[in-house]
Amino acid sequence: MKLIGLTGGIASGKSTAGKMLAKAGVAVIDADVLARDAVAPGSLGLAAIVARFGPDVLLPEGGLDRKKLGSIVFQNDESRRALNHIVHPEVARLAAARLEELRAKGADVAVYEVPLLFENGLDAAMDGTILIACADDVQLRRTMERDGLQEAAARARVAAQMPLSEKRKRAAVVVENDGSRADLAQALAAAFEQVTGQRLALAP
Repeated sequence: MKLIGLTGGIASGKSTAGKMLAKAGVAVIDADVLARDAVAPGSLGLAAIVARFGPDVLLPEGGLDRKKLGSIVFQNDESRRALNHIVHPEVARLAAARLEELRAKGADVAVYEVPLLFENGLDAAMDGTILIACADDVQLRRTMERDGLQEAAARARVAAQMPLSEKRKRAAVVVENDGSRADLAQALAAAFEQVTGQRLALAP
């Protein structure tokens, strides 16, 4: 089974690309979904987060207050590293289990959609990588609009990640996503064929 890493910067369109691939029948494992599972109510991950950051990061019903936690970790490198140290090992365990299921079913290609593909060295385990990228000003504007952030807060979130310029150097294929959804679908289909040899018809 070929394993393809799909990544991007914040608000560059990675999740949209992952949904397009999944809609076309590709097996897509979304690390963001696994990360939510890793800190679900009652999980060891959530207990570890509360132990590290305190009960103020919980919602009244006991779930994780992502906005509150995000405001902490995106402003502080040490806090972000502590959170990653809690969440990433559990996400890796869940991803490995899902990949094993797909192999058992005879899947020939799987896509692992993960924001920190290069930061965590996960690209070394991939058979190919696709980066969804966009211009810096487009990324900043999308981040502000998507998350309802002021410019300073949006810049902090963008700065917390590896620059897209560096990711472009590391990716096997780069899809520039500055245009329409139709443009993205066309470019993504070409990228997917390049890394897998399989041709897809992707809907915008």
